Amino acid sequence: MHNFYRQAKFLLSCPSLKGCPHDSGYEVIFAGRSNAGKSSAINTLTEQKKLAKVSRTPGRTQHLVFFDLGNDRRLVDLPGYGYAKVPDSVKQDWHRNMSEYFDNRQCIKAAILVMDCRHPFKPFDQMMLDWCVNSKVAIHILLTKSDKLKKGAASTARLNALKAVKDLPSVSVQLFSSLKKEGVLDLSHYLNQVFEMSHES
Repeated sequence: MHNFYRQAKFLLSCPSLKGCPHDSGYEVIFAGRSNAGKSSAINTLTEQKKLAKVSRTPGRTQHLVFFDLGNDRRLVDLPGYGYAKVPDSVKQDWHRNMSEYFDNRQCIKAAILVMDCRHPFKPFDQMMLDWCVNSKVAIHILLTKSDKLKKGAASTARLNALKAVKDLPSVSVQLFSSLKKEGVLDLSHYLNQVFEMSHES
């Protein structure tokens, strides 16, 4: 089966909203803590090992990185959050830029919120959830590193996550493992729905 996301190409990287592509078409953002496996998830989805840079230093990437899928559709890798070793001024810049991005960007159609399935719903995850809900952006929670848990424990982690978001609008949850390539089809089906529904609306 053809993987539509294999055609993803690096488009541009920018530190704030000013440098973003024109606010048109359909964007799906990937957000997550610095060590949650966000870049690995993008690389696994697109079957490109080096598309999203996997940093050995959490929090080093402070830019929004855009990947082009064609037809005015983009994946956006947001700066990893929750990093400890950066100055407060950088954290404040990040917070301001992200607030601005969510408040002003009309073409965001959905957010893939990447969480380590062993450590979900940290304060920064909650902040991203709040931003998405306030901006009426649909959320798909990707519980990564599911290979680190036994099947029963992974299943419980998913059920607990579903319970945690049951009162929020438009939130779905799935397990994902970049190492074992598990959950890739579920993720691509979700993205297909988002892009196709957007295309029809």
